Amino acid sequence: MPAGNTLTRYGWVAKSFHWIIALGMIANIALGLWAEWLPLGGEDEIALKKTAFSIHKTLGVTILFAAILRVLWAIAQPKPVPLHPERRVETFAAGVAHWLLYGSIILIPLSGWAYHSATTGFAPIWWPLGQSLPFISEDEALAEVFSTLHYLFNVTLWLALAAHILGALKHHIIDRDATLARMLPGRTEAGIVPVRQGHVLPAFAAVAVWAVVLGGAGAAGWYAPEETGTETAALEEVASDWVVEDGTLALSITQNGSEVTGEFADWTADITFEEQDKPGIWGDVTVEVAIASLTLGSVTGQAKGPDFLAAEEHPRARFEADIVKVADGYEARGTLTLKGETAPLTLPFQLLISEDGVAEMDGRLTMDRRTFGVGTNIQDEGQLGFSVGLRVTLTARRQAEAGA
Repeated sequence: MPAGNTLTRYGWVAKSFHWIIALGMIANIALGLWAEWLPLGGEDEIALKKTAFSIHKTLGVTILFAAILRVLWAIAQPKPVPLHPERRVETFAAGVAHWLLYGSIILIPLSGWAYHSATTGFAPIWWPLGQSLPFISEDEALAEVFSTLHYLFNVTLWLALAAHILGALKHHIIDRDATLARMLPGRTEAGIVPVRQGHVLPAFAAVAVWAVVLGGAGAAGWYAPEETGTETAALEEVASDWVVEDGTLALSITQNGSEVTGEFADWTADITFEEQDKPGIWGDVTVEVAIASLTLGSVTGQAKGPDFLAAEEHPRARFEADIVKVADGYEARGTLTLKGETAPLTLPFQLLISEDGVAEMDGRLTMDRRTFGVGTNIQDEGQLGFSVGLRVTLTARRQAEAGA
């Protein structure tokens, strides 16, 4: 069988691309839906879900590169003529469906890869060429946009694929022509040459379909980040000697060998402190944290679930400590209450106070999640590290200066 197309038949290259990508896309759609359905529970369930998503992502990237080659080959080759050019509406609809399919086999894996690059954690792509795409940073709002696009492109593909399959069966069973046979193995030739084919209008129609789908989703607010986990009322402001003007409460974990970072958006600090030159206790601090305000990449919902931080049952964490000056800086020595467990905790930090009463603080520590009963269902440190890194930075102004 010749490799190239003619106006009356497809060559073996086009046929191979067609069936490899078609079967690959169908299999990967099924795999992705199955992976979404799999529960997140114990170590075995998490490992299975991770493996399923890694296969899905790896196959998706493979399909992306195969699809690019297919489109380039299709552009370089003549397209066999339609067998019923007199049926203008049917021919036009078939052209639109083909353009939707061509676009989808590129846009679906590309948007999936972009979502993978914009979020953090969970299932890696199994290849040695990195996990990210150029110009796409880790950003949860951006990840939500790409996740939504991935879903919308999939829905468009399903509809176009259904129309494509029904059309092929109609030609084969009802019309009894060679439309389907030309794409099956063999040297089937069919069609009358020359037949004028219009490609521009079906292509514009396909773009219009995408515009309607994507625009409708935007109007419905689908691209906004979804709220995950249990939502609680915002923490009330505290009356403190030092008013926190800016700051971050960030954490990091190691999952499947990769670092996943996140932060709590809602927390308060009640600080009493007087700077002294000599070592000793010169103040105290009470920090309240709203657990539901955590964002932690693609595992945000899982992190706030009952097996981990249990945001619904234990919506607050509380750190109460003395502020102690030591030889090389400061320490906040006290206790952390998290998920119903209270344990000693010391946060070393550096502090710089300017002449106008503005304090800049930066502290870091590492703690063991098992101390507070977090993730006890995962004892394999290769899946989820025991150590959790915590970083606190803040800018605070002395109350007298703040009210001035």
